[in-house]
Amino acid sequence: MRDLVTLLWKPPTPPRRGPRPTLTLESITRAGIAAADANGLTGVTMHRVAEAVGVTKMALYRYVPGKAELVALMLDCAIGAPPDPRPGASWRETLDAWARGLYAGFCAHPWALEVAVGDRVIGPNELTWLEHAVTALTGSGLDGGEMLDVAVLLTGHVRNLAQQVTAISSAPNPERAMSSSLHLVLAGREDRFPAVTAAMASAKAVEGQDQALNFGLARILDGVGTLIDARKDRVLGPPDLRL
Repeated sequence: MRDLVTLLWKPPTPPRRGPRPTLTLESITRAGIAAADANGLTGVTMHRVAEAVGVTKMALYRYVPGKAELVALMLDCAIGAPPDPRPGASWRETLDAWARGLYAGFCAHPWALEVAVGDRVIGPNELTWLEHAVTALTGSGLDGGEMLDVAVLLTGHVRNLAQQVTAISSAPNPERAMSSSLHLVLAGREDRFPAVTAAMASAKAVEGQDQALNFGLARILDGVGTLIDARKDRVLGPPDLRL
């Protein structure tokens, strides 16, 4: 694990003397990302990545110890840096843009959903996402644990939807595709499932792409806003004592 921390956080610097290396960690990492984007994680092998960057497999091992370390580099690179907060934006606007950026990253690289879990070493980009989320809530009245939990809650919503959407990514409108599959099984069974049938009919009138993403983000941030207001009320006291 210590070697992976070094690889992610302290990439090797080129030697001052002698021939310069023909490869960089970035070129190797991007070759791995291209392979995963095309064929999933099963398509990423040290042999294929070595071929993609024009070296032998043994030469590749001089830069990256193995596939596990390569995938960790790929994840941090694919997620990239979070969007810079808009000057003057509220905590809510900042977190909304933050969640949408993370969602876009997972949708662009579905394999990242498989590896961005569990006990692991996270890289500088991934930790910067967390830093931005906590910074947005700093001074809101939430404690440290609550701020971290907000980031976890938003990430869970984003991950869940990205997983659903990328599973049917060949559809021009994934949410509409999921709706169509429900209509298919409901046909002729409306009496058995009247509540779902009525809800589907109502939803169809306002159906739009990313509706589930928008709804979930709004409700989560509504709840966070309610908690922040409660913290402020606790500090300020009852309305008649604020004069």
